[in-house]
Amino acid sequence: MWILRLNMNDRTYRLSEVPEAYKNLGGRGTTSTIVHDEVPPLCHPLGPNNKLVFAPGIVTGTAAPTSARVSAGAKSWLTGGIKESNAGSSWASYFANMQIKALIVEGQPMEKGKYWITHLTWDDKAGKPKAEFLPADPYTGKDLYEVFPKVYEQFGTRAAIAGCGVAGEYGYGNSGIAFNDLGKRPSRYSGRGGLGAVMASRRLKFIVLDSKGAPGVPIANQGLFDQGAKKLAEALREHAITKPKGGLNTYGTAVLVNIMNEAGGLPTRNFSSGRFEGAAKIAGEAIFEGVKNRLGKEVYNHACSPGCIIQCSNTWYKTDGTEHTSCVEYESDWALGANCGIDSLDDVAEMVRLCNAYGLDTIETGTALAVAMEAGVIPFGDGKKAIQLVHEMGKGTPMGRILGGGTDFAGRAFGVTRVPTVKRQSMPAYEPRAVKGMGVTYATTTMGADHTAGYTIAPEILSVGGKVDPLSPEGKAALSRGFQATTAFIDSTGHCLFIAFAILDIASGFEGMMEECNGVLGTNWKSEDAAKIGGEILRKERAFNEAAGIGKEEDRIPEFMKYEPLPPHNQVFDVSDKVLDSVYGEL
Repeated sequence: MWILRLNMNDRTYRLSEVPEAYKNLGGRGTTSTIVHDEVPPLCHPLGPNNKLVFAPGIVTGTAAPTSARVSAGAKSWLTGGIKESNAGSSWASYFANMQIKALIVEGQPMEKGKYWITHLTWDDKAGKPKAEFLPADPYTGKDLYEVFPKVYEQFGTRAAIAGCGVAGEYGYGNSGIAFNDLGKRPSRYSGRGGLGAVMASRRLKFIVLDSKGAPGVPIANQGLFDQGAKKLAEALREHAITKPKGGLNTYGTAVLVNIMNEAGGLPTRNFSSGRFEGAAKIAGEAIFEGVKNRLGKEVYNHACSPGCIIQCSNTWYKTDGTEHTSCVEYESDWALGANCGIDSLDDVAEMVRLCNAYGLDTIETGTALAVAMEAGVIPFGDGKKAIQLVHEMGKGTPMGRILGGGTDFAGRAFGVTRVPTVKRQSMPAYEPRAVKGMGVTYATTTMGADHTAGYTIAPEILSVGGKVDPLSPEGKAALSRGFQATTAFIDSTGHCLFIAFAILDIASGFEGMMEECNGVLGTNWKSEDAAKIGGEILRKERAFNEAAGIGKEEDRIPEFMKYEPLPPHNQVFDVSDKVLDSVYGEL
């Protein structure tokens, strides 16, 4: 296995063996450890001393089900703290197959306005990866839907692509890193935290991979790995949420729209209510029926990456039956729909398409639009004007740059007090006053408000892994702490977080995940080790943030949520600061 460093100062690269201390790391564990060890916490995120790290999960590139994920990490331009954001793509598998444990992008060319492509291939003769640097001039300043086919034309249809859009080039806080999906669209994102701008600040436009001839992931104990993969696959095929034609495969992640609306926890019109009267029009069920009506047949969802059993990615079609966009995820649907008071799937889909085209995080984009609506820039519910504002972001106009700076930045620019952010990152699609464990996660996670950091929705709303009252503040610190630690481990394996639905309810599935890791690494981890290993990752992330000036004082929910009762349950966020501090205080 290799550590590959790209030096963007002089466009050279260096391969080194993996240090002993990194051998059992993967995904988030790798990126957060390297950022902790090598990035000065007080550096400017877009300056020469930040580093962008990519790492495949422990089992990525193997036959483990639903495991083709890659983590991207750096000091975040949006939060100023540590960031890890992972995505599913064939890019992740190619990366792992070349036996690259981590790719570290360092340095910053003096010359401004010129971007580069790094092309990674397998050198059969040398028995290791090799890199070349090529000009990216023809691809800058353009729509990624226009650019991706040309990159495939240049490098061949076998290639896999990671890159940033114009949002990254503009230096936006809501810019992400785009990866290809299996349909070669620029639709899979490490969306959060402004990582697109960090990539663009290295003047790196694309990393193109072709793993032809690569040896694949070494496996220490094939029999144990196969046994674990079989157990996990069986659990995924059995659970109601993850099985073929189950909840996610049929309705996609947007199946949560009606569920969260019924629970009174669907943030609506910039977090002013927990119910949206138009929810049924944008829900996963409406997407399924709308596609059926427009195509004349039922269409179940597809995989975003190789080897996925869950297959939750949908496609929305225009009235003439041509593809509009893929995919309309729950968080995107909510951010650009309910949170903006918009109940048109066609308008939501157009904004999702534009976010993919420009390289924008759909969550941060939708919440920034809602803050602008609160300020009276455009009315709530006006989808056509919202689409124009997304275009302004893509064009880099003064208004577009205010919105592209992120939700917190837009709130300051417009003088709005209802700004739903923690550590300057906007909250996703779960109202903390109605789902208080989720609020504890938003407040305390090292990532800024992030639902994937500790998804307590599982027991609080979906009765997965037990049943917990979402409106009660009792016991939520321990609940969030446990979910955050376990999630940090899952993010390190390379599995999609959605396997959690199955492995929390089916013990053999959890065993299978651990056996897969032991099979690859030759370790002897038990199920109870997952939270311990995840806890170690969280401690490193916390230490980085504290050194960057982000201490427990920033582990707080926005003030308005403590005094504004949220309809329909008329709840405020009543988890005390002492309880919030105990999440990491007792880690």
